[in-house]
Amino acid sequence: MRYASIPFNHNQLGWPAGEHCFPPQPMLREDITADWVIVGAGFAGVAFARRLAEIKPGLKIIIVDAHSTRESASARNSGFVIGLPHNIGSSTAELKKANAYRNLLQEGIRQLEQVISQYHLQCDWEQVGKYHCQAERGNDRILKEFASHLDLMDEPWQMSDSEELYLKLGTRFYSKGIYTPGCVLVNPAQLIAGLSHYLPENVQRFDNTPVLGIRYGSMAEVLTPFGTIKTPKVMLATNALSPELRPGLSRQAAMATFASITDPLTDEQLATLPPMQSWGLTPVNAIAGATFRFTSDRRFLIRQHVIPALSGQVNAAQTWQATRLHQRLFHKVYPTLGSVKITHTWSGTISVTRNGAPEWGMLNNFICTAGGCNGAGVSKQTVAGSLLADFMMKQDNPHIADMLSLGKASFMPPSPALDIGIKLSLMKERYLGRKEV
Repeated sequence: MRYASIPFNHNQLGWPAGEHCFPPQPMLREDITADWVIVGAGFAGVAFARRLAEIKPGLKIIIVDAHSTRESASARNSGFVIGLPHNIGSSTAELKKANAYRNLLQEGIRQLEQVISQYHLQCDWEQVGKYHCQAERGNDRILKEFASHLDLMDEPWQMSDSEELYLKLGTRFYSKGIYTPGCVLVNPAQLIAGLSHYLPENVQRFDNTPVLGIRYGSMAEVLTPFGTIKTPKVMLATNALSPELRPGLSRQAAMATFASITDPLTDEQLATLPPMQSWGLTPVNAIAGATFRFTSDRRFLIRQHVIPALSGQVNAAQTWQATRLHQRLFHKVYPTLGSVKITHTWSGTISVTRNGAPEWGMLNNFICTAGGCNGAGVSKQTVAGSLLADFMMKQDNPHIADMLSLGKASFMPPSPALDIGIKLSLMKERYLGRKEV
């Protein structure tokens, strides 16, 4: 049989670990059985396990992950817990879908808040909203369209010019921006570590246990290097990673994004900027532009640069290249902070689908999945995972209808046609957004 590819990032994430360092989980080293096996300990997998255990506490539930929580794609997130869809649209059908999407995102935030409150998780959770900004001057089409769509959804927003943004963000790089309050900023590494640690007792975790393949017979056999798990049901929470594990047509592709984080600013460095609280910023062009954050411990985070990563692997040379890009961009946006140093640059993998719809539901008689995050991971994958548990266990939940209304991910061609298509798409977006950097 063909063995699944194992995701690997040749870099180390820079999110502070915080005061609560949870102990690592053991590696699977024997053959066992389970009622459910969940592949992937990210936001979707953990939410699925939690809800499944709540519905039926007698189930034996196993989560396996190729690495550890600290190294997962969820921990490598930029920490935007969004409550609004990025793209809304103005037609009746688009607006209906956007409202369903908003319902799901806000339900995901509610679920996260509930667990954080129950276990007093320390993860720098801040309800501060976000800015959606453009650097190009004189062309406000995208922001005006975004504002009109927010009005259609009765969502509050505020437009700011360059000077107003300077007072909030400490830079005059951006010409205009729209602030919306429906976003939470978080340390994602601390959040996913806490969510994973405080799972119900009937959920067992194994780290550093990559799944090499799945065999089918009267039951599914989940193959790992040092043990096999026999189970009637498998939930894939791998997004687009390890595509060999997903039966049927390909509907997702893996892309790697890169983030860098700085040392905390000194008092002298901070004095060159207006007084600032924590904030987050997304660009009007997600591919060419840069996402920025200013954290509560006075660090800057920069996320910019997207590359194909169909095997889920990123090498050191690609990380070094991203670091140099981030350094140049940071000094362009904050010219008074030339002495501020980047301490870490890391990559994280996202899943993209051709039509923006998720891959959610049953794949065959044994396997279900919640994938196709399309770059909106924390709240979206949390609710996608918990709703999938309700769906599989036939629980009545009105948000299942919201999830189904998003549609199904469309077919993607195999390589090399897929590789060429992705490269051409990225080139187009970088050209269209060239004035944003």
